Amino acid sequence: MTAHDTPRPPARPFRLAVAAEWTKLWSVRAPYLCLAAALVATGVFTFYYGSIARINDHPVQPVGHAAISSTVLVQFAVVILAMLTVTSEYTTTSMSASLLWVPVRRRVQLAKALVTALVTFTAGTVCAALGTAVAWDPFSGRASFDAAETVGQTLSVGVYYAFIAVMTVGVSFATRHAAGTLTVLFTLLWALPSMLVGLGGPALFAINDWLPHSAGGIFMRGGAGAPYGTATALLVLLAWTFAAHLAGLYVLRRRDA
Repeated sequence: MTAHDTPRPPARPFRLAVAAEWTKLWSVRAPYLCLAAALVATGVFTFYYGSIARINDHPVQPVGHAAISSTVLVQFAVVILAMLTVTSEYTTTSMSASLLWVPVRRRVQLAKALVTALVTFTAGTVCAALGTAVAWDPFSGRASFDAAETVGQTLSVGVYYAFIAVMTVGVSFATRHAAGTLTVLFTLLWALPSMLVGLGGPALFAINDWLPHSAGGIFMRGGAGAPYGTATALLVLLAWTFAAHLAGLYVLRRRDA
């Protein structure tokens, strides 16, 4: 038997599942539109944030705070991108084919989570870098710049978006519908925090501190003036993401595609 006749070892199934999800993600227009919307929204929001800080004579703050503040809006572009990797397959019934190709169901879910995490981490880092650059001029002296701090905040935005994307994949598998996924995540990431802060009170503020976006804000801002530190904030985000994935996997295992 020659070297050319030696059979190749089989490729790892998970690697193939990830490759399939990567191909499916970029074969449709929706991800490109979501990423473009994220870039535009970040640029507009950070320009506005810097301008308001200058006009209202806010105290000097790190320039990266503009990009961090933009996540309250831009995170929903990430949610839609991650959601469509799951709900579009249920809508078109192509999820049945995906589970035939990769019969180990947790492997399908993990592959989608990994692909969306990589894409949104990269996109979030780029958005944060863009937002920081855009905000510098409108701040007009109301912002400080420290290279190490700015790089850390830029990367932390990417990490936060990756967590939100992975959480969305879990919720999408649990609900199986775009409307249900958006309702859950819109409530969790914006409506509920807004209601708790609007009503006020120590108990409601305390509850809000442990919600995903609040924990993300503490993580991205380095824990300054927060009720807990960045390590705890990261654990809170991990707990929410893990809970979403357990819910998604439970439904995926118990119901046919």
